[in-house]
Amino acid sequence: MDISSKEALVEAPPRYTASPRLPCIPHQVKCLLIVVVVLVLLVVVVVGFLLLGLHITEKHTETVLRMTIQGRDGEESPQQLSMSRKERAGTFYVKEGINSSAMVVYDYNKLIISYRSWLAQACYITRMDKDNIQGLDAITKAFQYHQLKQGKEKESKGFPVPLADRSILGTTVNILCSNVPIYWA
Repeated sequence: MDISSKEALVEAPPRYTASPRLPCIPHQVKCLLIVVVVLVLLVVVVVGFLLLGLHITEKHTETVLRMTIQGRDGEESPQQLSMSRKERAGTFYVKEGINSSAMVVYDYNKLIISYRSWLAQACYITRMDKDNIQGLDAITKAFQYHQLKQGKEKESKGFPVPLADRSILGTTVNILCSNVPIYWA
């Protein structure tokens, strides 16, 4: 072997120098920059979670359907249905007359149908027949009959006893009937 080649292998390693330093930044400014960066990241994370929550909530919002139903007499009456998938409930707005309206809620979780007329200060509920769900017209007429019947009972016998346990009702029905007594029809 050639001695000159050994010398080439024993050469000293190259000298490394320290990287150039940034201009001197005081310690307080460094801490302030770190705090600002952390706060910005925190705000970005919070906004991201809020947007994610909004997106998830958007999937569970109520669906409102507007439709026109033609009655037996050929007269078309607009109907409005609000459906909640989360609670499995459908809410109908029903016109009772010229100056009167009512709300009918079909609660498929609790199998209860409720009715609240805005003229009467009461709510009426009935059990839903799971195999043969009552139609909106039939339910409206039955509830109106019970409402008239109850009005006559108040005059003759005294007051009927309202429903005491509201826990059997779903959220939608509890909100609809929150300020008035509830009676079984």
